[in-house]
Amino acid sequence: QVQLVESGGGLVQPGGSLRLSCAASGFTFSNYAMTWYRQAPGKERKAVAAITNTYGSTNYEDSVKGRFTISRDNAKNTVYLQMNSLKPEDTAVYYCNAVVWGKHYWGQGTQVTVSS
Repeated sequence: QVQLVESGGGLVQPGGSLRLSCAASGFTFSNYAMTWYRQAPGKERKAVAAITNTYGSTNYEDSVKGRFTISRDNAKNTVYLQMNSLKPEDTAVYYCNAVVWGKHYWGQGTQVTVSS
């Protein structure tokens, strides 16, 4: 079955960096776009970065443009989110998402906390 497993979250000071990873299995990873979402306490889950399957085209939510970079390694069935210049407002649980045969699949999430 489809599985998505995120890792790489943690506590970081403002201005710092983290790289999140999402290991996928149970589907042909290279055939599907992948998206990173985040959910802050008391707020709705929101997409922050997406990458297409074939050409690896990317799209970003305005608040993370120029700071976050999404990438994928189809040989490793893994999607990454490089997060630089982190701000306290980036604090959230980060989830990766795949839509396979019309169904949304989510990982368990990884906590990112930006605080001094």
